[in-house]
Amino acid sequence: MLPPLPVSRTEPDGSAVIRVLSYNIRSMRDDRHALARVITACAPDLVLVQEAPRFFHWRRHAAWLAAHTGLVVLGGGAPATGPLLLCSLRTTVERTEDILLPHTPGLHRRGFATAVVRIGGARFGVLSCHLSLWADERYAQAGMVLDRLAAMNVPYAIAGGDLNERPDGRGFRLIAGKLRDCRTVAPWGGEHTSTAAGPHQRIDAVFATEGIGVLGCGVPRGLPGVGDADLRAATDHLPVLAALRVPAA
Repeated sequence: MLPPLPVSRTEPDGSAVIRVLSYNIRSMRDDRHALARVITACAPDLVLVQEAPRFFHWRRHAAWLAAHTGLVVLGGGAPATGPLLLCSLRTTVERTEDILLPHTPGLHRRGFATAVVRIGGARFGVLSCHLSLWADERYAQAGMVLDRLAAMNVPYAIAGGDLNERPDGRGFRLIAGKLRDCRTVAPWGGEHTSTAAGPHQRIDAVFATEGIGVLGCGVPRGLPGVGDADLRAATDHLPVLAALRVPAA
């Protein structure tokens, strides 16, 4: 039986144990009620979404997802071309910024949803990304993830997203060489995230800067009130859930 991840809490020293979920939701084109059940069962403090709705009525769709998961829209969506941030009411928002990346003609425009937040006594940056399908552009964007985290000028930072390549890919290795690949540090749950119907590869990940304690990370299994059918129906990716301890600022 899979041991449970630690619950969210603030420690006596001011550090925060938080749950971070990274999830490609395929524009909510699948079973949105199953999607809401999965997110709710994960009990996240922060959700790093990829492929959020970004065209007609995108704000309405984001608001629906937040309302049905007990969360709040933090930033992103159409202004970030898909990445979206949701947060729990534990979160105090210091600032948000949606970043558009350089556009390669003929390819999908990419962006980052970013924020600086406080939970308990911890202050840290957050970034959601969905990297390119084209290898050279993807590698360049992986470098931009690191540059953007450094530019936040915060003591700690967390990044997550759909990298569109496996851990042996150039872009994945570039990020993992500078940040901690949480799944590798503290494996928990399942490994493969794609596809939801037949998982065979890990292309979604959560990363953290040095100093953040990784308590467990992986694809959640045995969620309360959620079965494998919900995970398959919600979207074409499986979520990545990480429990992290962020030191007090």
